[in-house]
Amino acid sequence: MQHSELTEKIIACAYKVYNTMGYGYLESVYEKCMSIELAGIGLHFETQKPLKVFYEGQIVGEFVADIIVNDTVIVELKSVNKIVKAHEIQLVNYLVSTNKPVGLILNFAKDKVEVKRKVKDL
Repeated sequence: MQHSELTEKIIACAYKVYNTMGYGYLESVYEKCMSIELAGIGLHFETQKPLKVFYEGQIVGEFVADIIVNDTVIVELKSVNKIVKAHEIQLVNYLVSTNKPVGLILNFAKDKVEVKRKVKDL
């Protein structure tokens, strides 16, 4: 699987955060915890990174990625009951817009960390 070693490290950080913090915090709290964990294992990352969406060479929109790791993996954090299709579509659009190869949705749900991995079609 493409970039599986990197995504496994990111997912392991999410499990550590969940095991320490549990359920019920805002996404911003989980983002700060993830930042501590990612830094702790030596990964380069950016949080709340503004990204532009282009159409026909013109900027038509902007979005903010929660975390981008090693300029490769877009990580979208959620703190909801469950990941829904709209979350997955959002991530795929981010991958297409940025030309990044891999994305993760990490949902700090009630009973577990829910993970969805998306790979941009080449």
